[in-house]
Amino acid sequence: MPKLVRAAVLTKYLEVTQQLGFNPHDVMADIGLSKAQLHAPEQLISIDAAVRLLEDSAAASGCQTFGLNMAGARQLSDFGVTSLLLSHQRSLREALQVMVRYRHLMNDSLAIFVEEAGKMAIIRIEMVTESPIPGRQATELAIGVIFRLCSTLLGSHWQPYNVNFMHQPPDNLQLHRRLFGCNLEFGSEFNGIVCSGASLDMINANADPAMACHAQRYLDSLQNPESTSMLFEVRKAIHLLLPMGRATIEQIAQSQGMNVRTLQRRLKEDGCAFNELINDVRRALVLRYLENPNNSMSQIADMFGFSMASSFTRWFINQFGMPPAVWRDTQKQSNRPSPG
Repeated sequence: MPKLVRAAVLTKYLEVTQQLGFNPHDVMADIGLSKAQLHAPEQLISIDAAVRLLEDSAAASGCQTFGLNMAGARQLSDFGVTSLLLSHQRSLREALQVMVRYRHLMNDSLAIFVEEAGKMAIIRIEMVTESPIPGRQATELAIGVIFRLCSTLLGSHWQPYNVNFMHQPPDNLQLHRRLFGCNLEFGSEFNGIVCSGASLDMINANADPAMACHAQRYLDSLQNPESTSMLFEVRKAIHLLLPMGRATIEQIAQSQGMNVRTLQRRLKEDGCAFNELINDVRRALVLRYLENPNNSMSQIADMFGFSMASSFTRWFINQFGMPPAVWRDTQKQSNRPSPG
């Protein structure tokens, strides 16, 4: 069964197409979506269809910053029923925890992980799809939306160090510089935001504990245990932790609030094994890291849990029928402009 998300993830899509003077009818028809669906925020649509819509619209309109344009047009109220609870969290850390807890009411495909090292914090952000499809626009939309949430909660106190993207920069960085106002790093090892650890615990001056309590009781009444897929949640956790070398079964079980035996039992009930999930996610992620020329073969091998580059090469040949260096060269050739 395809993974479904609410049409609210595409809030501002039609507004941006209008601003660009772009008629999305043909693109939407090819994907099987209609304007009526997008006008109904609670309408369920395939996450893969939503991501493809953004990518195809960017290509058809010639706007390389399509997703970021959507992020720039969004307000806190566009988080829907969770916006009240988010706006009254005491700190950014608590707001991010709310996003994780009530993700099924916003965007169930969004994966967030906060990594802290010394005085620095990295808010890692990933859009996890069911099939390995390009997601540049969806990634920029997600990072832009979360960045604006941070800015709304902390105001002038929100002063991040970097915004990082795994993909390469667009031809024009004007919109990125205007929306983020900090250092931009493309071709990075991760997607997300780097800020001071202290930023996570800065007080939100507008927080009202009584309103937060009221909003949380309401959201809890909307909870539906069957609305989230444990298998998909495990895949999201692997997406975030695998490049960090932390996607052990113990770490993943802990991230899901269960012990290893329970996780194994639940996966078996879904007809899946942990090693199979690890390999599926590794297959999807490794191509993204190979596309980045800044990543050496030895770095990628280490990142994905191989003790030696030769072991990584053997695994890659087994999965894709060619050595990783050959795959990378083939991609370079296919992306090279043809002679005029």
